[in-house]
Parts: sequence; structure tokens; C-alpha cells
Amino acid sequence: MKKWRIPFNRPTLVGAEQANLDEVLSRRKFSGGGHYNAACNSWLRSHLGVSGVLMTTSCTHALEMAALLSDVQPSDEVVLPSYAFSSTATAFARCGARLKFVDCDPQTMNIDTAAVEKAITPRTKVIVALHYAGVSCNMQALQALADRHGLKIVEDAAQALFASYRGQPCGTFGDYGCYSFHETKNLHCGEGGALVLNRKEDVEKAEILLEKGTNRMRFFRGDIAKYEWVGMGSSYVPSELNTAFLLAQLEANETITANRLAHWHHYREALTPLREAGLIELPKPPDDCQHNAHIFWIKLAGKTQRDELITYLKQRGIGATFHYVPLHSTPAGRKYGEFAGEDRYTSRDSDRLLRLPLFFGMADAEVEEVTSHIAGFFEQARRS
Repeated sequence: MKKWRIPFNRPTLVGAEQANLDEVLSRRKFSGGGHYNAACNSWLRSHLGVSGVLMTTSCTHALEMAALLSDVQPSDEVVLPSYAFSSTATAFARCGARLKFVDCDPQTMNIDTAAVEKAITPRTKVIVALHYAGVSCNMQALQALADRHGLKIVEDAAQALFASYRGQPCGTFGDYGCYSFHETKNLHCGEGGALVLNRKEDVEKAEILLEKGTNRMRFFRGDIAKYEWVGMGSSYVPSELNTAFLLAQLEANETITANRLAHWHHYREALTPLREAGLIELPKPPDDCQHNAHIFWIKLAGKTQRDELITYLKQRGIGATFHYVPLHSTPAGRKYGEFAGEDRYTSRDSDRLLRLPLFFGMADAEVEEVTSHIAGFFEQARRS
């Protein structure tokens, strides 16, 4: 494995994780549903102001639970962005739904609300809003569409914890919100996730899904004398080791987010001369979105130039990378769905988007080195 001088990602550590892990070892309670699981659940519910939060083993599992809670059936259609991760689609394809992929807004790479409206049919059941790079979708417009057509909204907020739209946290607008705590995210526990429940009536149904189809959580609360199998479910509960690690990072969330935002703005300032010269495009989140600096991307002239810059940076020990391959262009995407409307931006911008290194604790000198080499790439191209 190549050793990067400046890696694309360096998983966050805040220093308090070890003490929590040691406490788990001393308690000798390792399976899910214990002290730290409850603490993370309570912390998120309080800070997000929602009816319920359930910790899961991944955002993928949170999305699968959201699809099941939405009662998605084989006769249904789900409208979702093509510029997305596979989990965004598989959660609904597993239920037998037909996937309707739509175009993105090139300013944010989020789902284009006008394209969503055109893709809605009498069979549409769910709209999926993925908040790319920690920048919120236009939730006001999507909620208006959902209300008009009687649809559910599932927020894929994997990248958007502590991001907001008009002051409200991402993941708290739709029927269900899904977060990721994979080690590539701003806060993590190696592998983990959470499902946000924005309606009280969904909490008990979600608990049954989470706990292998049993009413075990009611038993733990003392509501019933014994628990039993009452419906369908799976094993979605994370271990105490994961949630103990995560709680340390949740409690340091303001420090982590502020640090990443500082690097994000440093990148933007340093790369502005290249943007002004017409050599690259830079992200410009809408004014009503407060992002969380999950990703800093640039856009090049096209795929060839993007790939050349990846190689140029790699040769200098810098890990920069592309992102999603549009789902509608993949073998599974063609099998389980189709693109609805015109692909004006998704494929074009997927080919030219490049993500730069960004992580908690990144040194200012590292940001400056990355941007200096990007400038050097264009200077070399000018001379050749």
C-alpha cells in the first residue's frame, strides 16, 4: 500500500476515545444496546431535536430500515440522484422498487428539484435527498413536492451531520434521516450509522426492525415482562466498542467541525486565483446552507485533465481522488432502474470532479502544499 505524504483522509481522533474503550473493557459489556449505545442515541436526539434516533451498524443499514419503514413495494418507484453511493440505491432496490435516477444541480452536485418533479409518476413512493459534501439539498422545494404528491422523503445525510438548511439540521426534514459514522466521515467509529425518526409513530416499528423483529427494547424499558418475536427485522445494532468510540467524537463535534471548516476556507482562498483565471471551478454552497466541510472539491475542464492532475498529485505523495460513478451508468443501475429526464450535468461533472485531502488536524502547511502543487500542474501545462 502506498504511503502518502498527505493522505486523502486521516481518520479523526480526538484523544478521549481510549478512556471510553477502557471503560467498556472494565464493564465487560460488548454487545449492542448498552450504556454507550444509549448515550449516543440520547446525545443525537437532544442535539437534533427529533422524535427518535437509533444507532445502527452503518448508514447502509439505516437506509435499508428507512426503505422498510416507508413500506416500499415492488410496484413502487423511488426518485433519487444518480450521483450517489450504491447504498442509496440498494436500500430501495432490495425492496423491489424501480429506481428513477435524476440529474444533479452542478452548483452543489445535489439532486435537481426540477428533475425530481418531472420524474414523479402515480407509482412514485419516495424521494431520496442526498446531501452531497455536507451541503443541504433544497429541502423547501423537495418538501413541497412531497406534500403535493403524498410522498415520503428519506434523507441520505451520510455526509451531512451538523450541516443545516435554514438553521435546521440535515437529516431532520424528511420522514427518515440516515447518518454515517464510517471512518471517512467527519466523526466516526470505524463503521457505524444512525437512523433519525421524525415521527413518534415510527419509533416502535423501527425498534422492532432494529432488534431482529422482537420487542426487546420495550422489555429493556420495563414496558413488558418478556420480549418475543413480533415481526420482521434484522441485526442492525452496533457494539458497545463502536458507540463508546463514537461518543468521544460526538462530544468534540464543535472542535472537529470548526477545524475542518478552517481548512475548507483555506483551500477556497488559496485556489481562488485559479478559479478567476478560468482554470478550475470551486464549490459555492447556497447562502441558506451551512455546510460541515465534509468535502472540498474542484472541477477541471474534463476527465482527461482531472485524471492527469490525480496522477500529478500522486507522484508528489498527495492523495486526491474522483468520486461517484453515476449509478444509472452502472450494470446494477441499468438492471434496477433508469435515468429519468436529461443527463445534462451528472455524467459530465462526475468525470471532472476531484476531491482534495481534507481531515481533522490537517496542517495549514499541508493545505498550502496541495494548492501549490495544483498551481504547479497548471503552470507545467502552460509551458508545455
